[in-house]
Amino acid sequence: MSPVRRLRRFRRAELPVDTVELARFLIGKVVVRNLKFGRLIGRIVETEAYPIGDVAGHAFRGKTPRNGSLFLERGHAYVYFGYGSSFLLNVSSERPGVGGGVLLRAIEPLEGIERMVRWRGKTKPADIGRGPGRLTKAIKVDLHQDGSDLCAPGPLWLGATTQATGAIGKSVRIGLTRNAQRLLRFYERGNPHVSGPKRLRQ
Repeated sequence: MSPVRRLRRFRRAELPVDTVELARFLIGKVVVRNLKFGRLIGRIVETEAYPIGDVAGHAFRGKTPRNGSLFLERGHAYVYFGYGSSFLLNVSSERPGVGGGVLLRAIEPLEGIERMVRWRGKTKPADIGRGPGRLTKAIKVDLHQDGSDLCAPGPLWLGATTQATGAIGKSVRIGLTRNAQRLLRFYERGNPHVSGPKRLRQ
């Protein structure tokens, strides 16, 4: 696939100061990972919001050394190790000192696909970044990127392209037992890179 053109980094002022609004806003946007041998780009096709006061969110019990990045000004990376096997990438989403975040659940690979496939192992193209753990493996994100400013020049940032975004659906979040019925998951309808059961992808 040819390199993505007309790619630009977001200014922080463009990001909504609200977790749920940001989760929806990020659908169709891109996450860019700069490495010494080139860049990897994935188009965000699925997110989950973890807003202020959400008992399912990592910020619910307040700021700790582990979750401090969630309390940074919106547009910073919060990376944590989950499920005993994978790193998960979130975007801080509120004002400084207020905890809230958006989990990036799936990407559609746009650039650097051969390297993503190599790191992910033998897999179908649609599965490269289909799920939050696969996403971070595909673009080489780990705890070293925790706290990164995603609106500044650096190894990891958020941007936009001229590619249009399809219809956006919403559903319950995946794999939760607390606040499980809230419709805080957003995804691009019909995109094969979206994760979760079929009934939550239509």
